[in-house]
Amino acid sequence: MSTENTVRNGGRAVVAALAAHGVDTIFGIPGTHNLEFYRHLPEFGIRAVTPRHEQGAGYGADGYFLVSGKPGVVITTSGPGLTNVITAAATAYAESRPMLILSPGVPTGFERADVGMLHETKDSSGALNRLLVSSQRTRTAEGAAQAVAEAFAMFDSARPGPVHIEVPLDVLEGAWNGSVPVPFAGRRPGLDEHVVARAAEAISAATRPLVIAGGGARRAHAEVARLIEALDAPLATTANGKGIVSETHPLSLGSNVRFPSVQAESAAADVLIVLGSELADSDLWGGVIGAQTSIGVRDDSARQTVIRCDIDPDQLNKNLPGDILACADTAEFLTALMTALESATATAASARENGTASSDSHGSAASARESGADRVTRIRQSWATDFDFDAIGARVTRLVEDGAGANVVISGDSSQVTYDGTVHALTASTPDQLLYMPGFATLGYGIPAALGAKLADPARPVVCILGDGAAMFSIQELMTAAELGLGIPFVIVDNGGYAEIEGQMVDRDIEPFAVRLARPDFAKLGQSMGGAGVTIAEADIDSALPQAIAEALGRTVPTAIHITVGH
Repeated sequence: MSTENTVRNGGRAVVAALAAHGVDTIFGIPGTHNLEFYRHLPEFGIRAVTPRHEQGAGYGADGYFLVSGKPGVVITTSGPGLTNVITAAATAYAESRPMLILSPGVPTGFERADVGMLHETKDSSGALNRLLVSSQRTRTAEGAAQAVAEAFAMFDSARPGPVHIEVPLDVLEGAWNGSVPVPFAGRRPGLDEHVVARAAEAISAATRPLVIAGGGARRAHAEVARLIEALDAPLATTANGKGIVSETHPLSLGSNVRFPSVQAESAAADVLIVLGSELADSDLWGGVIGAQTSIGVRDDSARQTVIRCDIDPDQLNKNLPGDILACADTAEFLTALMTALESATATAASARENGTASSDSHGSAASARESGADRVTRIRQSWATDFDFDAIGARVTRLVEDGAGANVVISGDSSQVTYDGTVHALTASTPDQLLYMPGFATLGYGIPAALGAKLADPARPVVCILGDGAAMFSIQELMTAAELGLGIPFVIVDNGGYAEIEGQMVDRDIEPFAVRLARPDFAKLGQSMGGAGVTIAEADIDSALPQAIAEALGRTVPTAIHITVGH
């Protein structure tokens, strides 16, 4: 039966708009009120992935975006379906990642009516508008379709984040007489040539430059690599910027901006270039980047020039006031900057050939300066005191790489094994290898995010590493992985509950309670959900974990790998 000939309603308007923007996968759970979205998905070839909780739908959509580059799309039902996804949506907001959430709403005229309708909510759109980039309640099918087009234009032209579109039930089920909106490009900030020239001038005179890159530079990996090589400058990234340039590159300091040695180098730089990052405390762990006496207070005696680039003007002075501010897309700014630097180099070379160049004191200083690679080597020598690379999270991460290969995507969680392990121990070659949310730091992210990543690239090895506490927030999604036939190893490092919080209690002289938790046998739980299960004692991980990972990746069902720590 032809859907197009029989049901041309608001649901079809929205789904047709999704298809026009390249959407091929949605995450969500069918419900009584959202079926007119679902009706049209098969016609447009859009796959529906059904997690076991809407929060998992949001995290799955985020993992899908990080690997595919396509904004994640979530469809919820009204009321609790929508409120269940709020934490995942707030995570996307905190990490500046695109996500489109579609939900039905009460019929037109019943806003705030409080008449006891099924799933009735006081003001869903108003609530989400306070938490996300935007939320709008549409009035027509044509308006709902156009709202989809506007969301995608924003994702590509501004600081990305989650957008919610609420379609009233009467609009969702009512007639649609319009056409599918044509995708259009959003308006990115224009480049200020004067700012580019000032940045080029400052960089040309630099003898000790340093580059910091965050999540806003993810799409500019080629341009960032070109910049650091031209400047012979080390690069350090935030967790969201991990892998922008391969961490095997001789100029890479990895995603280690929290390390005191890296922060000290940032204070000593004469030119500091910050790309696509707010320099958040969630990355810096109480430290500061740049020559500052405290957060936001520059040390004028350091004579440091700070160049900042971000597509969001409100980010340009956060946590470190800048001297040269470029409100622009990172790739576009760096392309223009490199053109200006190459032009200046050519002009200087021509002047030297013609004998008209002035005394080249800068050239002499530059030739005698410490090379970028030597600076990286020197800084890395301090890391033994900056970080414990033999801790369980770091060890497990390296062993997972051994078993899965250098191309592995690792999904983490707000677990100690992630933020005090994988973030620093994983050697990333591309900016899609770490799925993590350092800012919002929500528990329950890792398992569904891994599902989304595997769906985005089925041929690529995807592994989830998380703690037992985080695993229990979304363990039900192992069933989803089994249903979808996804051979993902879920490495659950079990230290008996919330050990990190227990340590913080002890530090505050609080007798620990409510943190030592009963756990299931994760291996048997994985088996009961249609997957496989393996238990490995901490003492045996060096010999057993790489093989367990390799075997798990060869399966067509998930594997719960239960690592018992100190049991």
